[in-house]
Amino acid sequence: MKKVKLLTLLTLCFIVTQCSYAQESTKVKIKRAMSAAPSSISADATIMDNDGTILRKGSNGWTCLPNVLSGDMKPICNDATWMEMLAALGKKEHFETDRIGISYMLVGDIGAGVSNSTPYHEDHKNAEDYVETGPHLMIIVPKEQLTGLTRDPKKGGPYVMWGDTPYAHIMIPIDESKVLMKNHKQ
Repeated sequence: MKKVKLLTLLTLCFIVTQCSYAQESTKVKIKRAMSAAPSSISADATIMDNDGTILRKGSNGWTCLPNVLSGDMKPICNDATWMEMLAALGKKEHFETDRIGISYMLVGDIGAGVSNSTPYHEDHKNAEDYVETGPHLMIIVPKEQLTGLTRDPKKGGPYVMWGDTPYAHIMIPIDESKVLMKNHKQ
């Protein structure tokens, strides 16, 4: 009986050790985070992991993350206004802006989309308005500037996401090119 327990314990230790080695390296996370935006932005951006750990200090006021949601492998790169909005979103606090904010997701979010109407949907993938967007930009503007833009992503072109929330923003799909394909290969 003791041999079985010891063997089980050793097996568990081996599995845990192997899993820790399987975690992504800082270098891989930085590379993926940088793929979210043009290199003219990401080269000097701060790279922050999803837990808030700074992986690389930047100098241009932009912050890139290796994932939008922890583990989704969909990188995002944000200016200061977008980082403020994301902080408010994470805390479910009110957000309002008097300036433009820009975010890049040049890899897109195919496979990791969200409800187009609410950021807090309990099951995004089963939402009636679930949407995935390939490479895109996101722009926050003062709410009154959203007037006249469609909220329907199926119409083609820019559309408003989360329109009835403080986190409303414009989604701007862009065409993927060979350069963008190259950027998101791991």
